[in-house]
Amino acid sequence: MSVSYLLKRLMAAIPVLFIVSVMVFLFLRMIPGDPATAMLGRNASAQEIEAVRLKMGLDRPLPVQYATWLGKALHGDLGLSVISGRSISRSILERLPHTMALAFLAIAIAIAIAIPSGVTAAVRQNTLTDRAVMLFSLLGVSLPSFWVGILFIILFSVQLGWFPSSGYVSIFENFFQGIRYLLLPAVSLALVMAAVSARMARSAMLEVLRQDYIRTARAKGLSRWAVVIRHGLKNAMIPVITVIGLDFGWLLGGTVVIETVFGIPGMGRLVVYSILNRDYPVVQGVILYMAIIYMLVNLLVDFIVTLMNPRIRY
Repeated sequence: MSVSYLLKRLMAAIPVLFIVSVMVFLFLRMIPGDPATAMLGRNASAQEIEAVRLKMGLDRPLPVQYATWLGKALHGDLGLSVISGRSISRSILERLPHTMALAFLAIAIAIAIAIPSGVTAAVRQNTLTDRAVMLFSLLGVSLPSFWVGILFIILFSVQLGWFPSSGYVSIFENFFQGIRYLLLPAVSLALVMAAVSARMARSAMLEVLRQDYIRTARAKGLSRWAVVIRHGLKNAMIPVITVIGLDFGWLLGGTVVIETVFGIPGMGRLVVYSILNRDYPVVQGVILYMAIIYMLVNLLVDFIVTLMNPRIRY
């Protein structure tokens, strides 16, 4: 990956972030309700509500409100929470490690499930194993992650008592205990990603197995699995890694619901709480952070693809 391409991608991210910020700003203002009323309560007088609106700048035109917020954001100041009065940047940085730990554990589980099952289905095409993997993929994309999470709580927490049903322990404080709290929500998120990636791995491996160099390797007397692992796997994984990078955006969105179901104090739960309380600045800040993370992950995916296949140049 050349330096010029990296600079172009970073420059292209600027208008994307600008569009995201504008859309979020406008859509939040379309939600019924008023932040000042949510902050003071329904029993507040009209004079008190109006005073808060003036203090928060909600009486100004929308373009002025947006320009004020954007100017502060460019200097790293996302403002203060309407409800708690805390710094939004500090609140996000406190919760970001919890969300990223959940997201990356879910990705690791998805990869561990998808690649072996997809490759096995391709090697054993049209067998019972292939049909079982395809059935798993169909179920994975059909079942909502939050519903799977609730089933996991009923089975593994309530009935069997193997894992805690809710709560959180940071993996940075107690790694093994933190994994126990993260495993069920991570698997709930991973199943959908694993289902999509398994189908992609199967399709990519089938395409690779039809190539001439694979037939040449087989003609040399190598076993089927030796050909698959030594010659086919690396090229077949390129589209799978690309799909996983694209699915990372869905994964960040999925944490919003899963964190609420399992009581994880991450950015997703912060978004839900802020939307319910009309805390516009917090929602804007969290979504802006998520957009930046998503673009950085896709840039990392491009870099990994170039390492796996040096013939690819951007």
